[in-house]
Amino acid sequence: MPPIVSTSAETAAGTDGETQSMDQGMAGEGMAEGGAAQSGAQGSPLAAPSKLAAGLHVVATPIGNAADITLRALDTLKRADAIACEDTRVTAKLMGIHGIHTPFVSYHEHNAAKMRPVLIGRMKKGEAIALVTDAGTPLVSDPGYKLVRECVAEGVAVTTLPGASAPLVALVLSGLPTDRFLFAGFLPNKSSARRATAGELKGVPATLIFFESPQRLPESLADLADILGPREAAVARELTKLYEEVRRGTLPELAAHYAEAGPPRGEVVLVIGPPGEEETPGEADVDALLREALTRLSVRDAAADVAARTGQHKRTVYARALELSREAGK
Repeated sequence: MPPIVSTSAETAAGTDGETQSMDQGMAGEGMAEGGAAQSGAQGSPLAAPSKLAAGLHVVATPIGNAADITLRALDTLKRADAIACEDTRVTAKLMGIHGIHTPFVSYHEHNAAKMRPVLIGRMKKGEAIALVTDAGTPLVSDPGYKLVRECVAEGVAVTTLPGASAPLVALVLSGLPTDRFLFAGFLPNKSSARRATAGELKGVPATLIFFESPQRLPESLADLADILGPREAAVARELTKLYEEVRRGTLPELAAHYAEAGPPRGEVVLVIGPPGEEETPGEADVDALLREALTRLSVRDAAADVAARTGQHKRTVYARALELSREAGK
């Protein structure tokens, strides 16, 4: 059957919030480095004190629709001493929409090591720093945990204000099992590394979630279909934005569609269903794959190929490939 495409009811009807949709990149779901603030909720904005508790307040921001931000987040951003942000231009758009004039501090992967002690020093002196990323929840798919760890080590209080997160939005829309899932970040750029990653995750009994570049999507789907087989999957793009779309089908069906249609536009999240029992290979299956691979590849390459296809440990498959190679040579 061909892949199934759907759009959200909100998108189809149009919303006031869409007129303020943020042009934000999903790769910034998390920042270069994360942060820390007082543990526990700050309470209702209406009842909040005039001065925020000192520390780092990790604030989730919209992934597309600027209306997808909580009242507590807006209140915290207004009352913070500074907002540490990945790209001041992107954050300025959102703050302008909501009439927030808190000063910015640039904080990203290129200056994180230098800025981390500066921010911690300010928080130790009693300041409240709000940490945001370009889109979504800070620390998701970025090394932000390093700052959180250092804040904890230095005794700086940490709290988080939950909100939008692209992996969870895509999971909810996918129609795939949600009781157990694994977010694995971005797929590798190169096909060989991508196939190896798919092989490592093949046996994980959970729905898999990846970020992927739209330009690499057709090739990535082909690799995943080859390694993971005909699993159910969903390609979600432009989440919460005007042209939000979810295309559902098996990995081979989706690979065939994008091979013909070409890369889609916008930010992409790929969701893949968990393995079925029939996908767990036995010893006989591994041997059969190795014997075939050894007719065209070296022992090392054959072992790597079969390990990727089966999800078996590379050393175990290599040892068996050596045995089969020696037997064939007798």
